[in-house]
Amino acid sequence: MEWGAPSVTHALLFSVFVIASCGLTYELVAGALASYLLGDSVTQFSTIIGTYLFAMGIGSWLSRYVVRGLIARFIQIELAVGILGGFSAPALFLIFAWAGAFRLALYLVVLIVGVLVGLEIPLVMRILKQQFAFKDLVSQVLTLDYLGALAVSLLFPILLAPHLGLSRTSLLFGLLNVLVAAWALWLFRDQLPGQRWLRGQCIAALLALCAGLVAADWLTTLAEDRLYADEILLTRTTPYQRIVVTRWKDDIRLFLNNNLQFSSRDEYRYHEALVHPGLSAVPGARRVLVLGGGDGLAVREILRYPTVERITLVDLDAEMTRLFAHHPLLTVLNDNALSSPKAHVVNADAFRWLEQNTETFDFIVVDFPDPTNYSLGKLYSNVFYRLVEKHLAVNGVAVVQTTSPLYARQSFWCIARTIASAGFNVTPYHAYVPAFGEWGFTLASRQPWPAPDHYPEGLRFVTPATVAAMLQFPPDMGPIDAEINRLNTQILVRYYEREWHQVVQQ
Repeated sequence: MEWGAPSVTHALLFSVFVIASCGLTYELVAGALASYLLGDSVTQFSTIIGTYLFAMGIGSWLSRYVVRGLIARFIQIELAVGILGGFSAPALFLIFAWAGAFRLALYLVVLIVGVLVGLEIPLVMRILKQQFAFKDLVSQVLTLDYLGALAVSLLFPILLAPHLGLSRTSLLFGLLNVLVAAWALWLFRDQLPGQRWLRGQCIAALLALCAGLVAADWLTTLAEDRLYADEILLTRTTPYQRIVVTRWKDDIRLFLNNNLQFSSRDEYRYHEALVHPGLSAVPGARRVLVLGGGDGLAVREILRYPTVERITLVDLDAEMTRLFAHHPLLTVLNDNALSSPKAHVVNADAFRWLEQNTETFDFIVVDFPDPTNYSLGKLYSNVFYRLVEKHLAVNGVAVVQTTSPLYARQSFWCIARTIASAGFNVTPYHAYVPAFGEWGFTLASRQPWPAPDHYPEGLRFVTPATVAAMLQFPPDMGPIDAEINRLNTQILVRYYEREWHQVVQQ
């Protein structure tokens, strides 16, 4: 096919759209993977995007030294991006699980992929420069580049990450890069010396990525079998988190983004301590709100109270609530609580839901994961607790999961003081949960909390005597200075990172 024909020109322009999509995909995969494994999504995405853009700048600068065989070099760069970017997610999973030095590998991959992607667009523009005036060339190439980025930015959270997973997504877009290389090889077949060698490279890359797609689940399982000591029963990747459920003998465990959420052997201690000291202090409670708690275990405990007429559970992740409403292994744990006619599940962001809703509740449970990142940290802010206060009935009580007062002492008292800053009387307490160690909670009410003198029958942990003990804090868990967690500063996330990092180091 003659160089300069409209079909060749259009094919190259379409390639710009594809390679822009691929480049942003690798960036998003790296950011999501780092957030799953390291936490603190704002820091991970910020540093990865910065490194990637810096590397693209280096690649663009280096493109000036590519002076011969532009089409052949473009094909080889596409193959390199396809292989490295395509295998980035499964390789990084395996490195995290088996080799250590994950951060070094992560930023090295981002840096190299960024340099290669930075080389692509300048080479395409130089190949096309004879077909367009400079102003038209720049406008068309950059327009398609930005359109490709837009397409992926919409598809990644809606379709790619939740349905394909990170490994399959990176491998699929690696395959697209290689197909662009193969397409360019065919388009310019009459002008390329050493065509057989390039064709062999394309075939090898295509076979490697196809094999990777076939083995994607096996590669992910190989990494997760190393991360989790017990048998993995199910895994799900959602737009919000990585869900993993494991089993050892009769112990079922839930992990979100590699963080343990409960062990079926002792979760009753956590959930009885979370629910009953507060709900038993509200005689005749009828309407209950649960924020978070998509596993339905808190709802199970609330259903022990016959006066409760309606339980509204607001959890962001629809896949989480679906699993715990329908999966037979998990519904056994929550006694089919989410299928109760009293339970109403809403999949929404709790912050926005509180802003838009006008209902009031006799009892509110705030049971979010620990503030490992700023997205979660906002749910521990003074602004959020003021919203909770607006939805609490006059004589109502709220309870907040407040992390460990032993391992994250300053974080615990930061949360308690932030709740108090929203106008609540606060009653902090703690309980020992073997899977976690000492764990903390905070009761919030307009009037001082009245300690109940009786609880529902059938509880295995909570009694008036154990609750009295929960209110006592030894010196190593007692109050210390902590700032209020404000939405614009989120000091809590920094407290939490520092304290748990010290625990890991020990």
